[in-house]
Amino acid sequence: MKHLFLIFAFLLTTTSFAQTKYAQYVNPFIGTGGTGHTFPGAVVPFGMVQLSPDTRIDGSWEGCGGYYNPDTVIYGFTHTHLSGTGCSDYGDVLIMPIINSNNYKNKTYSSKYSHLKEKASAGFYQVKLENTIDVKLTATQRVGIHQYTFPKMDTASIVIDLLHRDKTLNCSFTIVDSVTVIGSRVSEAWATEQYIYFIMKFNKPIISKKLNFQTLSKGPAEKEKTVGACLQFDNRDNSPLLIKVGISQTSTDGAKLNLETEATHWDFEKYKQAAEAQWDKELSKIDIETADAEKKIIFYTALYHCFTHPSLAGDVDGKYRGRDLKIHQANGFVPYTVFSLWDTFRGLHPLFTIIEQKRTTDILNTFLQQHKESGRLPMWELSGNETNCMIGFHSVSVIADAMTKNISGYDKNAIYNAMCAAASYTNWSIPKFNQDYFLQLDDESESVSKTLEYAYDNWCIAQIAKKLNKPKDYEMYINRAQAYKNVFDKKTGFMRPRKNGNWLSPFEPREVNNHYTEANSWQYTFFTPQDITGLINLMGGEKQFEKKLDELFSANSATEGRTQADITGLIGQYAHGNEPSHHMAYLYNYIGKPTKTQEKVYQILTEFYKNDPDGLIGNEDCGQMSAWYVLSSMGFYQVCPGKPEYTIGSPLFDEVVIHLENGKTFEIKKQNPAQKFQYIQSSTFNGKPSNSSVISHTNIINGGKLEFVMSDKADDKSLFGRSNLLRPQTKISDKSIVQSPIINGPTKITETEKTVSIEHPDSKTIIYYTIDGTEPNVQSKKYTSSFTCDSSTTIKAKAFLNNQASTTTTAHLYKKPNNWKITILSKYTKQYDAGGDDGLLDGQHGTTNWRSGSWQGYQGQDFNCIVDLGKIMPVKYINSSYLQDTRSWIIYPKKVEYQISEDGINYTTYGSIENGVAADDYNLQMRTFYNSDAKMTNARFIKIKATNFGVLPDWHQGKGGDAFIFIDEIEVR
Repeated sequence: MKHLFLIFAFLLTTTSFAQTKYAQYVNPFIGTGGTGHTFPGAVVPFGMVQLSPDTRIDGSWEGCGGYYNPDTVIYGFTHTHLSGTGCSDYGDVLIMPIINSNNYKNKTYSSKYSHLKEKASAGFYQVKLENTIDVKLTATQRVGIHQYTFPKMDTASIVIDLLHRDKTLNCSFTIVDSVTVIGSRVSEAWATEQYIYFIMKFNKPIISKKLNFQTLSKGPAEKEKTVGACLQFDNRDNSPLLIKVGISQTSTDGAKLNLETEATHWDFEKYKQAAEAQWDKELSKIDIETADAEKKIIFYTALYHCFTHPSLAGDVDGKYRGRDLKIHQANGFVPYTVFSLWDTFRGLHPLFTIIEQKRTTDILNTFLQQHKESGRLPMWELSGNETNCMIGFHSVSVIADAMTKNISGYDKNAIYNAMCAAASYTNWSIPKFNQDYFLQLDDESESVSKTLEYAYDNWCIAQIAKKLNKPKDYEMYINRAQAYKNVFDKKTGFMRPRKNGNWLSPFEPREVNNHYTEANSWQYTFFTPQDITGLINLMGGEKQFEKKLDELFSANSATEGRTQADITGLIGQYAHGNEPSHHMAYLYNYIGKPTKTQEKVYQILTEFYKNDPDGLIGNEDCGQMSAWYVLSSMGFYQVCPGKPEYTIGSPLFDEVVIHLENGKTFEIKKQNPAQKFQYIQSSTFNGKPSNSSVISHTNIINGGKLEFVMSDKADDKSLFGRSNLLRPQTKISDKSIVQSPIINGPTKITETEKTVSIEHPDSKTIIYYTIDGTEPNVQSKKYTSSFTCDSSTTIKAKAFLNNQASTTTTAHLYKKPNNWKITILSKYTKQYDAGGDDGLLDGQHGTTNWRSGSWQGYQGQDFNCIVDLGKIMPVKYINSSYLQDTRSWIIYPKKVEYQISEDGINYTTYGSIENGVAADDYNLQMRTFYNSDAKMTNARFIKIKATNFGVLPDWHQGKGGDAFIFIDEIEVR
């Protein structure tokens, strides 16, 4: 069902650019269903206020944006929302108009609603609630404007709720006078300490009030707080109740200044028109011409979503709350917040370098200030909080892309130093990566993805080192940029996890597990944007690369392993619903097969983007999903941010005109256009033959005209994008690193000695190794054939080629401390096997980094096993270790029971230990369950049962799912 959003937009076809009202083509309901996670409420471009209805009171995945289209109840209207994220936050300062003033606590004030009585457009939202109150919302940059029209009754009532959604750590609420309320809220969710201050102004005086009090935390110093209120107003004249709500992250004074500056009158319609005018201005940066009205709506809604985040962080006077959570003054730049950089570095920020250059400068200055305030560039920053979500340090990509495109207005040396600092952070095994040029799953969870993304980020820094003439720095970073080679397995043709010097086995490229970030090997094997030529060579040349890409798009779409809600929009194993895949359709261009890129890009554009609430195939992710569409529908995409060029895909529109900040225009036009898929037969640039599938950033910014001659059929004689000179290329042509060798051997040595071999994908290399833990060199033992080990040892190996050495590969072999046998009567989850059954008896203890693979996981079942000690012996101590990470569904067993037997038939109880840790204790923790009162007893067989917590309760985000038991080591003394 389509929504009623300025319904005449559906009737429009083409309009002359000079007369276009762009906002009419925006449908804010796109993405509010399915997995889009957008919100439909009122916002102006990059505004601090996102005033929108909330249909969810919890942080459930579908309702991350506060609103989920299939819901039927609205709880109220809040002033902050996130667009398309996969984690929940915001939803601050709820206001809800109500009929019955007694319903102002415990969400009894909610109302049902119907989509038939709901409208939204750019900067405006309206709904007539089932309680018969008509709601209209609009916004300025920092002020939310409400208009509530009540049915004919003596009084109009509203609820204000400061406990809505996130955990409220602290709050305040004060009625200043009959038309003014001020307050604040400090909350904890994704951002652990988020501040918001507000002032409310009413166009009618308050005639009655009911306050809601609550003690927020335990402790003798804690006092009751006013956490909400019900306010009543005279409604006998039946005129609308208007409310202006100014917000700020700094203070109530800041909120007041914002309101007094931006909201000086009481004419709702003028605010609505002003918001629409802001959208018209912003959206006018790109004109498109097409006879398909639906495509106009999809395009301008996508552009609208691109202009939602990042959001203003500063007040009108430039004050803002920094990364140290202190108040700062912005001088010479506008500060922003909400940086979903793992997503947006790929498409949104490259789009900004074309049409938002001034804002890009402000964003880079924001990055630099955040580094000064906290010692870190943002990773996933939200309201002054670093959420540490996702992976990589992709702020360096945004910086490098802007700098290589000659966007200025910031301290280049200072920001370069901040980039270098990011590559030397001590968390997430970055030092280990810098040492070894790859990560093993023993080092870090999501080791393959982190290796690949760290490599790209280091390449970005290398580009700026080169630009700033720092040759030593450049050499270091460009070497790290080739680290992807160390996780490429030539035998399988995939980026594969490394474990203890070897490859992880068994290996299934379709398996979603903890070695990749929201993806599997198919969806990460092609992430080497900085050196696609190098990847082509690793895969055996262009024909093998093309075959691998073909297999990607034609493979069975079923994934294995854990369920990952983000993996959507599948074409084979290509997953457009999540960002790691976004560049892959363009890779055919790099081997001179542009028709395949055109086919795939057109398919994605037309099948995965719809004018419908379920019109986004995956999370919007703060603009990235839409930025892909905006760029690709215009006809190009930047595969490698940091290299200032774009590659051509499949232009969707008859004509596109980009209006640049320098006053120039860049035009893209099709000859022989049709409303169906067509191939590019040839192209010209500024009237001269081109036929290149590459367009430089300089050519766009300088203005010009790119024309495509289109054809319904692929022309084998077409020159477009075929030859090496006419196709894109990324290549690290400096000194190539030597891949690290592979040590094939067991992790554990049991009763007999084990054989170890060492191999390298390049037969020309010479391998030297040690077995005493020292660093190998050319004086070490040369590897010629396999050897055996019968005791615990550390093997290190290096490969040498042409006076160059690889980094060191290290493998630890452990002598199993016993010869006990274990029979596991339960079934562990495939990806949490701790190295197999013996992993529970090998004497190697796991850490809280359970994603590294050292724990066994049992979902929805008890853990049962029998340990055979081999002979009867005196037993004085039995324990087993467990882990709790409630957020990840891993909860301590309810209890652990031990039984012993001499014959394996008749068992007696040896101890039963109850769990004393609450399931809702979200601390990541480990515990050993043992019976301290047990006495020495003879036994040969030990039976262990750990009782699973069961189904996750309503308070858990995964409610209804089955909890895991995670067990590591069983000890018997």
